[in-house]
Order: sequence, then structure tokens, then C-alpha cells
Amino acid sequence: MNLKAARLYIKRSLIVLLALAGGAAAQTPNAAPTPQPQAAPLRLTLRDAVNLALKQNPNVILANLEVARSEEERLAARAGLLPQGGAGVTEVDQRLNVQALLGQPFPGIPEHAGPFQTFAAGVNFQAAVFDLTLWRRYRSAKIGVDASRAGETAAREESVLLVVSQYLGGQRAAANVQSVQSQVDLAQALYDQASDLQSHGVGTGIDTLRANVQLQNAKQRLIQAKTDLDTSLFGLARLLNIDPHRAIELADQVRFFETPDTQADETIEQACAARPEMKQLHTQELQAELALREAGDARLPRVTVSGSWAQMGLAPDSAIPVYNYQANLSVPLFTGGRIEAARAEANVAIKQLQQRDQELRNRIALEVKTAVAQVASARGEVDVATQGVSLARQEVEQARDRFQAGVANNIEVITAQDELARANDNQIGALYRYNQARADLAHAAGRMEALYAR
Repeated sequence: MNLKAARLYIKRSLIVLLALAGGAAAQTPNAAPTPQPQAAPLRLTLRDAVNLALKQNPNVILANLEVARSEEERLAARAGLLPQGGAGVTEVDQRLNVQALLGQPFPGIPEHAGPFQTFAAGVNFQAAVFDLTLWRRYRSAKIGVDASRAGETAAREESVLLVVSQYLGGQRAAANVQSVQSQVDLAQALYDQASDLQSHGVGTGIDTLRANVQLQNAKQRLIQAKTDLDTSLFGLARLLNIDPHRAIELADQVRFFETPDTQADETIEQACAARPEMKQLHTQELQAELALREAGDARLPRVTVSGSWAQMGLAPDSAIPVYNYQANLSVPLFTGGRIEAARAEANVAIKQLQQRDQELRNRIALEVKTAVAQVASARGEVDVATQGVSLARQEVEQARDRFQAGVANNIEVITAQDELARANDNQIGALYRYNQARADLAHAAGRMEALYAR
């Protein structure tokens, strides 16, 4: 008994040890997942960003789908003008109540007939020979395709404008980061200069303190400038429908400081002829006129033909050819005011579109004149701001020399720093307004995609 008890004790102990080992392994934390390597930043020029938006922007994709839908509507409307045909096979097994069909019993006539079977297999067709409403409907659907394409062009132009504006905003933020970084470097150099002069007994503590305050202010502006750049790039990624986890870099940062000449001789008539919104509105006016004609054509007679040919019999082996051909003339006499209501509705739609046409022309004229004025003004601002930056830099150099020579304290240097920072901000703002004014002029003239995507 003692040997058996010992063996039982050892067995139970092994079971307990194995259970404890399994629980400990289950409680051991899993190894940390291997971090996935981040994708390389996507470097985009302005043209790259525009072309990518024209492929991936949701609004552009929706406009493309609208064109496809209108094309299918055109095919459906065309089908109404074409003959329709079909084929069929039927087999009927029936038993009829003769008295119920006649309404009363008759002597000598049985109560029921059947059961019997009938079999038929054949083809049928129908076609509209004369129906102007179907023709008007097809023409309206065909013009609707042109309207959808004009709407697609308008969506592309708008998408390009948004991307260009956002990219220019990113360029402005990047230029601001560079400008503030140079201000930080300058403030650091002036702080080192003030500290060096103080250590040699030439400068004062207040000069060093003022220089240090100026340095910390510049560092704070640099943090804010970098944040503005990041948020601008986030907005650009959203417009381009890019994975939000992938970083974007602007490849055209240097070109922000270029000021290419702009042809500002766009006339209002040229802009109205080129704007896709005007083309879309004109096609809608044509559709409304066709709707008016369609409502009037509903009073005219309609001629249709139809027919069928089949093999019919009590069984397939006993079927014989049968056919039925007919022509139908339909003349509307009383429609309860439906035609007059349709004509009145079409007339109201035409008047609405005429008012929209006038309003759109006025808006395009305003956009063109405003953009031309802004381009001229912004170009002048760029010239003045560039000269202001040059003068501010000279002021900083002269103030540093005077402070180094001990002729003046660093108040002049700090004032010159502030003036240089203001001049840089003015230059960046003027360059941004000039580039944005060029984009606004291109949009007003209906040439956004032609100018920025090619």
C-alpha cells in the first residue's frame, strides 16, 4: 500500500507541475509585433498633384460615373425607336365551365369542355412607325450626354483649382518655415554675439537677455510654421485621395519664388465660351426646349405595328403555323390637362435656365475682371516686397556692425530683426497672392487643366 500511495503521489505531482507550466506559458506576453517599414514620402510637383487629383479625386470619379449613366440613358431612349422582338413557348392544360362562360345552361350543351391541351411556340414583334415623342426623348437623352460631359469638365476644373490652391498654400507654408528657420539662425548668431561681447566686458546683460528673448520667440514661430506646413499637406492628401498614413513632400518649393509672366488679356466673351458651366447650361436649355416640343407632339397621332407568328396545336407534333399582324393608330382626344401642364412646366424651366444663364455670365465677368486686377496688383506687390527684403537685410547687417563696434546697443539689431521678419512675411504673402491670382484667372477663363495639368 505504501508503494502504491507513493506512485499515486508522484503522478499527481507531475500533473500539477504540468498544469502550472502551461498556465505560466499562457500568461507569458506575446512578442511585440515587428514594426512595418513606413513607405517613402510621396514627392509631388504641382503638375503631378494635379494629374493625380484628376485620376483619384472622388468628385472627378463621380462626374465620370455620371457621364457613363447618361450614356446608358441615351441607349435606353434609342431602344424606344427600334423594333422590339421576342420568342416564347407555351403549353396550356385546361378544362372550361361552359355554362359559366355562357351565363346560363342551354339544352344540349354540355356543362364543361375538356380537359384539353394547347401548345404554341413562335416569335413576336412590335415597332413604333410614327411617334415624335420618342424621337424628342432620344434627342434629349443625346444632349444629356453632352451636358454630363460638360459637368465632368467643370468638376475637373474645380478639382484642379482646389489642388492648385492647396499646393500653393503648402508652398507658402514651406517658404514660411525656411524664412523662420533663417530667423532662428540669425537670432542664434546675434545671441552668441551678445554673449561674447558680455563675456569680454563690452556688452551688457540686458543686451544678452534681449537677444535670448528674441531667439525664443523665433523658435516658437518655427514650431507654429512647421505645424502649418503639416496641416497644409494633410489637406492636400485628402484632396488627392491618398493613404493618410503616407507622407507627402512638395517638390516645387523653389518654384514658389518664381514669377512667370501671365497673359491677362482674357476677355469676358472668351471666358464665357470656354467655361464648362456655360456649355452645361446651354445643353440644359436645349433639353428644356425639346421637352416643350415633346409636350406639343403628344397631341399628334401615333402609329405602331405589331405581330406574331407561331406553331400552334393540341400537341407539338400536330401544330400548324398561325400568325397575327396588326397596325394601330392612336389619337389623343382628352388627356385631362396633362399636355398643357407639361408645356407650362417646360416653359417655366426655360425661363429659369435663361435667368441662370444671365447670372452665370455676370459671375464669369466679375471673376475675370477681379482676377485680372489681382494679377496686376500682386505682381506689383512682389516687386515691392522683394525690394523690402533686400533693404531689411542691409539694415540688419548695419545694425550688427554698430552693435559689434559698441556704437549702439542691440535694440537696433532687434528692431532690424523684426523688420526683416516682417519683410519676409510680406514677400511670401505677395508671392502667394500672385500665384493664387494666376490660378484664379485661369479658372475664370476655363483653362485650369490646360495650364496646370499639361
